[in-house]
Amino acid sequence: QVQLQESGPGLVNPSQTLSLTCSVSGASITTNNYYWTWIRQSPGKGLEWMGAIVSDGSPAYSPSLKSRASISRDTSKNQFTLQLSSVTPEDTAVYYCARADGSIWPFDYWGQGTQVTVSS
Repeated sequence: QVQLQESGPGLVNPSQTLSLTCSVSGASITTNNYYWTWIRQSPGKGLEWMGAIVSDGSPAYSPSLKSRASISRDTSKNQFTLQLSSVTPEDTAVYYCARADGSIWPFDYWGQGTQVTVSS
């Protein structure tokens, strides 16, 4: 059974960098064909695909976030990490990590999500 678990601070100050980690069990993040993905949902809005990292470690980003987002991984811990710089209150959302098989969408496994609020 594949499980994903997000972790990170629930409150971030404006202009700072948000950092979240997704810990994966039951599957290796280096296995071919999987896209290890970050998604978020802001209040009153739909799901937003933020970016993903694939089995060879290459990241891909949403064009709207490319200048601020960075996705990396730690294969020794089977974790991947999202960093989002220069956050504003508009970055307040529930952040999810998920796995997609063969393409960037759809997802077969999700984490439970973690609320991040950007506020001073």
